[in-house]
Amino acid sequence: MKRHSKYPEFYQECEWTGACYYIPAKARDYSESYFLEEYKAQYNKTYFQDEENLRRLAKSRLEILSKYVKREESKLFEIGCAAGYFLDEAKKFGYKVSGLEVSQIATDYACKNELDVKCCSFLDYKSDEKHDIICAFYVIEHFENQEEVFYKILSMLKEKGCLFLSLPSIYGPTFTTNPEEWFKTHPKDHFMDYSHKSLKKVFKKLNMDVVYNRPVSYHPYRDKGWRGNLPLYIYEKLANWTCYGDTIQILAKRK
Repeated sequence: MKRHSKYPEFYQECEWTGACYYIPAKARDYSESYFLEEYKAQYNKTYFQDEENLRRLAKSRLEILSKYVKREESKLFEIGCAAGYFLDEAKKFGYKVSGLEVSQIATDYACKNELDVKCCSFLDYKSDEKHDIICAFYVIEHFENQEEVFYKILSMLKEKGCLFLSLPSIYGPTFTTNPEEWFKTHPKDHFMDYSHKSLKKVFKKLNMDVVYNRPVSYHPYRDKGWRGNLPLYIYEKLANWTCYGDTIQILAKRK
């Protein structure tokens, strides 16, 4: 790791991948307040009140996933599954599902809906079970030891297994054209920031191939550069082609 050439007070940069370690990051306790007060402060509703939207998002992710892996009898494991909305929708799709969540209130909610969810931190979780698919949506950036996380995921994947991630990206309108806003709003508990390019290098080291990468959503109004002046349909086409977004989804397959 070396200090970032432009933002040495905020980032150390991996010389091999370009991934950025956020220097001010601090671990936190993910208590029940996240699903109630904190989520509501950000989205004007609690996590549980946002169920309809979260299930709609889950279905769109499953549509993407189904293009690359079979559904029937495939074992899907989600890290940080919260109340289990994605797992529940995946179960309806035909996957055999299980998951892990650090919040007890969210775990209890998932278990009441007959989902196999354990309350445990991922790095403390012990199991010899192998999975066809592992999903983590806005989760991995919360871990300080990224190498340990990725190698543990790899150890839990079957041969030809898939890892499906959603996470913030440093190749998007905010960081690229308005870094002051990026750092002002950067979550204190996010230890690592990636781009699709840096993740591809990580996956190459893990002997995995990226088969899908796209922005999660499009925000040209955030873009202070030339892209922000493009017509929306051109902006979206270019964003898809280059995986340019403040948040991205990326699917990698083990060789």
